[in-house]
Formats: sequence, C-alpha cells, structure tokens
Amino acid sequence: MNALLLAAAAATTAASDLPQDYTHVIPLTVNGKPSVVQLQLPRDAYLNARSASLNDLRVFDANGAPQPFALRQPDAEPGTTHRALPVRIFPLMAERPDVPLAGLEVSTATDGRVLSVRLPSQQGAASAGRAQERLAGLVLDLRQEGKQDAPMVDALHFTLPAGRNTYTGQVWLEASDDLKHWDAIGVAELSWLANASEQTLANDKLEFPARPMRYARLSWRSGEPLPFASISAQSPERGPATAPIESLLLQPQPGRDPRDLQYVKPAGVTPRRVGLQVDSGNMVLPAMLGSYVEVHRTGQFRFEPALRTTFYRLEKDGKSRLADDITVPSWIGERWVLRFDTPPPVKPPLRVSWVPATLVFVAGGTPPYKLAVGRDKAAPAGRDINEVAPGFSAAELRTLDRATAGAAQEQLEALANAAKRASADNSAAQHRLLILWGVLVLGVAVVAGMVWRLLRQAGASST
Repeated sequence: MNALLLAAAAATTAASDLPQDYTHVIPLTVNGKPSVVQLQLPRDAYLNARSASLNDLRVFDANGAPQPFALRQPDAEPGTTHRALPVRIFPLMAERPDVPLAGLEVSTATDGRVLSVRLPSQQGAASAGRAQERLAGLVLDLRQEGKQDAPMVDALHFTLPAGRNTYTGQVWLEASDDLKHWDAIGVAELSWLANASEQTLANDKLEFPARPMRYARLSWRSGEPLPFASISAQSPERGPATAPIESLLLQPQPGRDPRDLQYVKPAGVTPRRVGLQVDSGNMVLPAMLGSYVEVHRTGQFRFEPALRTTFYRLEKDGKSRLADDITVPSWIGERWVLRFDTPPPVKPPLRVSWVPATLVFVAGGTPPYKLAVGRDKAAPAGRDINEVAPGFSAAELRTLDRATAGAAQEQLEALANAAKRASADNSAAQHRLLILWGVLVLGVAVVAGMVWRLLRQAGASST
C-alpha cells in the first residue's frame, strides 16, 4: 500500500512539472533555427532560484514541453584593451590636392625617425607659385621612441583642429616599412556633426585588421584635406583571461551580538568573492566572516568563523585605496555574519560576486521558449553536456548561437502556492513537534507508573 502511495505521489509530481508551477518565468528569444543554443544564465534566475544547486531550473517550449539542458562553467577568454600611441604628422604640400603621392623625398635620422618629407619638386613651378601650395596628404611616423619594432595597430583616431566642430571627408590609408613601398590598408568616411547646442556626433576612427605599422600615408578621396590637430594609433593588447562576473549588494541586518552584522543572500547565489561597499571616509575594519550555528538541543546559537580579513577604505592625495574582494568558501550558508572587533561605526552593504553559468539547451519543440525558476524541493533536471550537445567540441560549444533573455515575470498563483506550502510545512513541523512532546510526556508517565508499581511491589514483599 505504501509503495502504491509513493508511486502515485511521484506520478503527481512529474505530471505537475509545468511552467505554471514555478514562481518566475523568463522569456527567451532565439534567432533562426539553431539546434542547440547557449545563454549566459541571467541574473533573475539566480535571484529567484530556491536551490543553491539550481535544481529548480527548467526550459520549456511554447506548449510547456520541457527541453533538455545542461549547465556549464564559461570558458575564460582573454580580454582586449587598447593603448593610444602618439603619432608624428608630416604634411604633404602640392599645388593641387589631388596630386599623386608617389616618389616622396624623405629625410630620416639614423634610428629611422622621419625628420622631413615632401613631394618631388613640380617641373616648371616657380618659387612664387609654391606659396599657393595646399595640403595634399599626410605622412605618419608611428615608431615609438626607444623601440625598434613596429607597433601593432588596428585603428587610427583623429582629432579636429581647434575651432572646428564639423567636417566630412573620405580618407585612404596606406602603410610602409621603408617609405618607398606602400600597401593599401583601408578607407573610412570621417565625419563630425554638431547641433545648435554644440553637441557633436563623430565618426572619428579608421579601423582595420591589426598589423605592425611603422609608417602610414593618408590621402583624400573626397572632402577637403585637413591638417588634424592630432592622430593617435590604437594598439590592441591582450589582457588576462577573464570570465563574466555578476554582483549583488546585500543590505545589513542587526546580529545577535552588538559587534555583528547579518546578510541574507538569495538561495541560488553561490558567491566566489565578497567585499564591503564603503563609499566614503577613511576606515579600517578588521572582521571575521562566518555564520550562526545552533548549539545542539539548547536553542542557543554560537558564532562559527570561516575566515578573518580586514576591510578598508583610505583616501590619499585625492585617490581612494580600497580593500580587494576576498574569496569565500561556499559552505557558510544563506545567512552570513560579519563580526567586527568592535561595534562598527557604519553599516555598509556586503558586495557578493559570482560567475554566471552558461545554459546550453536543445531548441526543440515549438518556440518561443521560456526559462522557469523558483520551486521548493524541485528535483534536478540538468543533464550532462554530452547528452545535450553530443559530439560538440569545446570550440563548437563556445561558438553556439546565443539566446537572449527578457525580464523575469512573476507568476502570482505559483508565488501564493509557495507561500501556502511554506505555511503548511511550518504548521506540519509544529504539529510533529507537539506529537513528539506528547509521546515523550506519555513515555515519561508510563515509566513513572512502572517505577511506582515496582516500588509498591517491593514494599509489599518486605512486609
């Protein structure tokens, strides 16, 4: 009989695993018709999950059919930053702005620095006529002082001359290692537009695939040749491998000790690092991070430290010096406690950060899809990645089509049912506690009765 009841309960649970059983749903958008899709698990999923392991996570299609999915940690990818390099500019003057910029007469220093550059003298040009020469192009020396190698460059950034805020022109870029042989690199339409409020909309970059560049030559295909105030070369630099980070501020609550502050984190968030959000002032706050642990069968709690650190914020010479976030263990629980050496002068929020997982799911069934989250005691539904994307290499997984997530939508009926279940569970727990106490009292009474009878029998036999 018990086995039948358990089977019926299991069947009921399986049948009711539908989108409306979860407190929140997050709409997903998938472009095209991909077979397998990836998604950085959105922040709303973590904030509304009821399980630290994200067991209450589901992907449903438009008809409520569950879709196979897997959670995996994202691969850390090196980031790219740009460093601006100064460029020396040499104007090329000619009688006509459209004169071919070939056969340059160049003077260089022993280290390769350009000292001067000009176009060959025009035959028949009188000295008086040369006063009418106009800008025809620019030669750029990108070599950096003290370095022999040509810098790696993937863009040029232009700044208009002082007093000018509008301009349009098409420039052509060529590169050379010896100022004799030139390779075409790219072309760009540069423009600056200004309104009556002197707000400017600018397209001020010429971008191209990264390459070493020692010298460059600019010519105009349209627009007036312009002596730019400055030109900087954008040099790409590969930074250390980084993974996406999400963060959340937890507001403080009073603790059980005047030295304590408590912070309650969402059940679905498992932080990797934490720090105090101190926005102003100079302060140094030594503290222990831990949790309260109930002393066995006493109803009392003691503080269980996990680690000790010092949070600080110091201002010097107009700059702020802040403590780095610290790595924390995952076993502390949902309610964290900071115990300071003395009652803290401020009550700052606790900043927690984590690396969001990548959700990989099969885009089967009928779109659109939705991500459901928020159900107590849900059984895990995530699968191994090989059961969701079989045969996909690590490189192929990184380049899967990406879905986009909308805002989380509350499902009021599911929220109400969750509150009822929590209330029912609390009532059931109290009922069980009353029964337990009743059994204990009855047991004590039975034992007392037995002892009384034994004592009475012993007294009777002694007489």
